[in-house]
Amino acid sequence: MWLYILKRIVLAVAITAIAVTLLFLMIQVVPGDPAVALLGPRATPEMKAQLHEQMGLDKPFLIQIAIFLGGLVHGDLGFDVFSQRPVAVIVFEQLPYTIELIFVSILWAVAIAVPLGCYSAMRRNSVIDQVVGVMAVATIAIPPFVMAVYALLIFAVTLRWLPAIGAGDGFVDRAVHLILPAFAIGIGWVGYISRLVRASMLEILGESHVRMARSFGISEWRIVWRYALPLAILPTVTILGVGIAWLLSSAVFIEVVFARPGIGALIVNAVNTRNYPIVMGVVLVSTVLIVAATTLSDVLNAFLDPRTRERL
Repeated sequence: MWLYILKRIVLAVAITAIAVTLLFLMIQVVPGDPAVALLGPRATPEMKAQLHEQMGLDKPFLIQIAIFLGGLVHGDLGFDVFSQRPVAVIVFEQLPYTIELIFVSILWAVAIAVPLGCYSAMRRNSVIDQVVGVMAVATIAIPPFVMAVYALLIFAVTLRWLPAIGAGDGFVDRAVHLILPAFAIGIGWVGYISRLVRASMLEILGESHVRMARSFGISEWRIVWRYALPLAILPTVTILGVGIAWLLSSAVFIEVVFARPGIGALIVNAVNTRNYPIVMGVVLVSTVLIVAATTLSDVLNAFLDPRTRERL
């Protein structure tokens, strides 16, 4: 097990380094001069050259990426060209809001989807199973930003039950402000996870050890929760690890729609102003989060199912 964890960590570091290098190259080829975006069209050539030197854009690409990677070793992500504050400080001020939104979204989705999937598998082809199936397909098909707009119009504008924008102050107020954004992100995952758990559960319930448990007179609910669910949940753990990238991309739209702070809103503003240090800082942190979540899901799968350790 420890050897498997070590291999996954080494692989995660290699993937992160490659991803950061490719993303750094992609940012460099984005059309538009950041000096013009920051200083305006009336900026003189001298002002542009000074800003290029300040941002390190006057150096060749290989030197730029070497300087950036060298700074990462010391935890330095550079400085914001507007406020001259460290990028790491700015990013980690906004990161808790995004993590909070993603965690609450996936937590309530899993809490509802797993029992729904189990019940649908136990009552296969029943009316409830068919209703859950239709609702799952419908929620998966609706993009999060569309769900966010309709939730905003219905519950915040028309009914005025919930706040429309912001993150709130204090624990209770922040929890209330999280309801609509977390609903918009998590509702699609309810349908997706419930269908995934149902399919896995149907396969597990047909295996020999489950049939033997039934022959001993063990109740169906205990068979499901004690013997079948730990195996049926493995694909869901994998999907949740990989789905962090999807959740982060959804958070970008949701934070813009609900005017919430977070790295999603931060990177949108940074891209619009060609603020390269902020863009690279957010991209780097997002990449690390995605790779760490994928690695954690792989390790958790290997712990639950030792057969997966031989695949790496």
